[in-house]
Amino acid sequence: MPKIADIQETPNPNAVKFILKEPVSHGTSHSFKTSESAENDELAKSIFLVGDVVSVFYMDKMITVEKTDEAEWDEVLPALAVPIRAAEAVQVKTAAAKSAAATVGGAIGAAASDDPQLREIEALLDERIRPYLAGDGGWLEIVDLADSQLSIRYEGACGSCPSSLTGTLMAIENMIREEIDPQISVVAI
Repeated sequence: MPKIADIQETPNPNAVKFILKEPVSHGTSHSFKTSESAENDELAKSIFLVGDVVSVFYMDKMITVEKTDEAEWDEVLPALAVPIRAAEAVQVKTAAAKSAAATVGGAIGAAASDDPQLREIEALLDERIRPYLAGDGGWLEIVDLADSQLSIRYEGACGSCPSSLTGTLMAIENMIREEIDPQISVVAI
């Protein structure tokens, strides 16, 4: 059972980030925008059952929960702690299991792509963007790169944060244009 080490505010006033002492996943992100999408994930499902939850995102030792506009944190936070503390911490994986997990889609899948430009974009995001997003309780995944358009999906606290859809998106596009390809445009889906 993961112990909660800290609860942190995020730039999104409707989202908080729980920092755990034990991991609930190993390097793979899990993002759920509805309770229906969380039906097969015990942790996310139990968090949605608390009520007033809009989205759940978790990876490694971090869980980000977004609440409804109407809900108050002083009522929701204590209720959220119950399913988080009851969650199963993941076990240390064998090398073979870690290797299999690394072939799953999303950022890991894009990094394994044959497209050198996509690998270069992934490296830039891993080094200069994702650590800051994770620090704020969020993440981003590359969905597609086609016809000089990079489609990304924000997850966690970034998913509905106004600054991620404006300033952060423009910063990502500017960085990619300056360092990789001046023709690439970046869109959030």
